[in-house]
Amino acid sequence: MRKSGDSTLVYSTETGGRCPDCGQQLKKCRCAPKRQDVPNDGVVRVSRQTKGRKGSGVSLVSGVPLVGAELKKLAKELKQNSGTGGTVKDGIIEIQGDHRQALVECLKKKGFTVKLAGG
Repeated sequence: MRKSGDSTLVYSTETGGRCPDCGQQLKKCRCAPKRQDVPNDGVVRVSRQTKGRKGSGVSLVSGVPLVGAELKKLAKELKQNSGTGGTVKDGIIEIQGDHRQALVECLKKKGFTVKLAGG
């Protein structure tokens, strides 16, 4: 049995969904976007992933030394080059489908050091 002063918190809406820095809702957070911890060795890695996508594969471009609008501009060029859609999430460019070879060629033309990662 518990004493009357002991309690365990089961659910709270006090801090959930809020940025710890500015206090705004996560969707309206005005803090600077935080860079993801990726290897910063100057090599851009291109890989393929199907995890969590019900078998549909995406090509991931990580380790790009760009942030913000520059990264979105590069993502737009890569999407146009491969002829598919995609997005930028947490500093990683996701391109729908398996377009690794085309992405590697395009990134090399832009002057990046590129490696194919994964199997």
